[in-house]
Amino acid sequence: MPCCLSCWCVAVAEIYPWQTTLWQQLAGRQQHAHAYLLHGPAGIGKRALAERLRALLLCQKPVDMAACGACKGCHLLAAGSHPDTFVLEPEEVDKAIKVDQVRELVGFVVQTAQLGGRKVVLVEPTEAMNLNAANALLKSLEEPAGNTILLLVSHQPSRLLPTVRSRCVQQACPLPSAEASLLWLQTALPELAVAQVQELLVLAAGSPLEAQRLHGQGVLAQRELVVDGVKKLLKGHVGASQLAESWNALPLILVFDWFCAWAQLLLRYQLTEDENGLGLADMHKVLPYLAAKASPAKVMALQDWLLAQRQKVLGKANLNRVLLLEALLVQWASLPEPG
Repeated sequence: MPCCLSCWCVAVAEIYPWQTTLWQQLAGRQQHAHAYLLHGPAGIGKRALAERLRALLLCQKPVDMAACGACKGCHLLAAGSHPDTFVLEPEEVDKAIKVDQVRELVGFVVQTAQLGGRKVVLVEPTEAMNLNAANALLKSLEEPAGNTILLLVSHQPSRLLPTVRSRCVQQACPLPSAEASLLWLQTALPELAVAQVQELLVLAAGSPLEAQRLHGQGVLAQRELVVDGVKKLLKGHVGASQLAESWNALPLILVFDWFCAWAQLLLRYQLTEDENGLGLADMHKVLPYLAAKASPAKVMALQDWLLAQRQKVLGKANLNRVLLLEALLVQWASLPEPG
């Protein structure tokens, strides 16, 4: 059990500095909606915000817009045994939320709260629901039984069914400023140089928690591996098939994120020749070379293909990753035209 209120707050979830205003708005409401859709980029603390709001909603004696940490409800939540809360998330990382899971949730929603207060459901990430699962949730979203509040967390709300979005109070969660992100990440990762922290933030599109997560999976070394491979490919020192095999352990979505970004930077440079808009320094020589050698039409065609394949990766399609990577690398290597 938490030994004090401050320990309890840390145990439940941290409210990050950039969330203070939003938290005051949510926690200060006298009447809560039956469903909230908390949305924004990955890595800005939406899950933590939802967990803290869940703790407040389940607390029997809130103090200063926060869960007290001392009542029976808080103790049960801290122990992971609160009977009136349900968390819906993929059974495996990066897999879909299945319809059977949603049916179990629906069964929970129609029950009476065992502690006599609210029931709170937390769904994350909401876009992981497949079509059948999302449709199964609609009735509970529209008319949740009893005093039930659903907290839906989404990193990509555009992928949700319009019928899901329309049944929720949609709440955009703020992306911290560049200065706030840098300061927080330097504090979280004091062992890194400032340049490394800045590179992590670029790779995480400015999301500090995503940058911290990427660091934990070794993203800087992964990036170096991919960039080095691209350079060897263009010089003819390695073949597409061999390189694709060597990337077998890399997260597929990261690879496609980077190649999509490079294709966009290529097109931008072809239009502007702005050397300040070439992204991270590791590709500053490669991109102008390709921009000079490749036709804009060829780059745009590759970009369209990349975006289509990236959507398949995001949609958890059953893909042969080695063949997909090989197809990507063959097209990338063929960008430079003779003459």
